[in-house]
Amino acid sequence: MQTSLFLLFGFLFAVSLGMVIIPRILVISHKKRLYDVPDARKVHTMPVPRLGGLSFFPVILMSMFLVIGFRLYFWDMDTSSLSFNMLYEYLFLFVGMTLLYLVGVCDDLVGVGYRYKFAVQIAAALLLVLSGNWFDSFGGLFGIYSVPAWIGMPFTVFIVVYITNAINLIDGIDGLASGLCCIALSVLSVIFFLRGQYVYALLAICTLGILMPFWCYNVFGNANRGHKLFMGDAGSLTLGYVISFLIIHMSVTNEVSPTLSNPYMVIAFSTVLVPLLDVIRVVLHRLREHKNPFLPDKNHFHHKLLRTGMRVRVVMVTILGIAVSFIGLNAWLAWQMNITFLLGINLILWSSLHLTINCFIAKTPVEERIKTKNCKKLGEIR
Repeated sequence: MQTSLFLLFGFLFAVSLGMVIIPRILVISHKKRLYDVPDARKVHTMPVPRLGGLSFFPVILMSMFLVIGFRLYFWDMDTSSLSFNMLYEYLFLFVGMTLLYLVGVCDDLVGVGYRYKFAVQIAAALLLVLSGNWFDSFGGLFGIYSVPAWIGMPFTVFIVVYITNAINLIDGIDGLASGLCCIALSVLSVIFFLRGQYVYALLAICTLGILMPFWCYNVFGNANRGHKLFMGDAGSLTLGYVISFLIIHMSVTNEVSPTLSNPYMVIAFSTVLVPLLDVIRVVLHRLREHKNPFLPDKNHFHHKLLRTGMRVRVVMVTILGIAVSFIGLNAWLAWQMNITFLLGINLILWSSLHLTINCFIAKTPVEERIKTKNCKKLGEIR
């Protein structure tokens, strides 16, 4: 009961801080004219502040430290559940978050090349590996279970960079990236709580707490009145890194042997399955078109749905619904099916979904597709 109250306090404190800080960020952004200015590769046509993500890292840090401090002082002074190993990995985590937060802020303010951002992401991923969070098992994927460190560590670095970029790249319409992260963090926090890993549940729920007020401003804010803002790279990189840490920790600290199937790994990765699969499809499309896979385009999942004539908010709700459906399906089948077969089912469903959307696009009149341009003036699409 006491643990639940501490978690609730952390969540409410993060929400409250977000409600105080985000309006101030809007005011400063408008006074200093710190906008996401439209250009040839962007879809929105109105300058919109993109510094919403500035609030994420400080609020997560303050909320977690305050709750842990209260717990140690008032309740858990002698029998702390904060082990040395946990402190060790959180120190590395926060250093990695600081690196990505700083490079994200620089990118939002003056712009940073993708090569430099990629290098910083690799450095941050290496810090998670140093903290002891690396894959020692593939959970039976393609028949592979326990793996040596020389495979597991580089694979972990790849996964961190992959998830971080997936969250960053899917941030294309209002409420999409933040909504997907809210769903992922909600699922992860519940699972960590049920497994008794309360500090990890606290990290997830504090991140969810700051994300919810931002989501409201991002979705319901009016750009004409100066109430809308984007999270920017400072926000998306922070979220991607936190979620990748939680997913990896859930995958490598399971209650089964490394030589057995790992349903927790399936459920953890299913929380970000939509952005992960979207990145694969987009990169393959860019390579097929002989384009740089690191440069942005308008071929993401949400862009395809917009071409069917759907409104921006309908697209957002549709993708969130698809994400929840994938999570539910994988959570149900993870305990009954081999992970390789389950991956095949997910890929078949994803491919079928895109084939269906392609059929709708082909049948959609050009006039309906042009309607999405009305959303640009509201800053709903990026």
